[in-house]
Amino acid sequence: QVQLVESGGGLVQPGGSLRLSCAASRTIDSIYGMAWYRQAPGKQRDLVARLTSVGSTIYADSVKGRFTVSRDTAKRTMYLQMNSLKPDDTAVYYCHWGTAQGFYWGQGIQVTVSS
Repeated sequence: QVQLVESGGGLVQPGGSLRLSCAASRTIDSIYGMAWYRQAPGKQRDLVARLTSVGSTIYADSVKGRFTVSRDTAKRTMYLQMNSLKPDDTAVYYCHWGTAQGFYWGQGIQVTVSS
């Protein structure tokens, strides 16, 4: 069983930065895609950024130019660098990996942008 563990969340002021990490408990073969989602209170879970198996990236319009998704294969970790954070970015952030063995979600991590 694979576990994805997120870290790096917390409270930050508007305009600040955070870097989220999503680490797998073991090496996973055949990763088809990796993504970050977020869910604000009372709202649905939305895609934030996607990283395909060939390295292409897709971003939600609301985060383009501010967020960057990346991975470190050797460390079995995916990252989300978040800059110029806004109060509307406040949400629980989830990582999601699609693999040949199945689909995996992280437990979620809170990001709060507030002064």
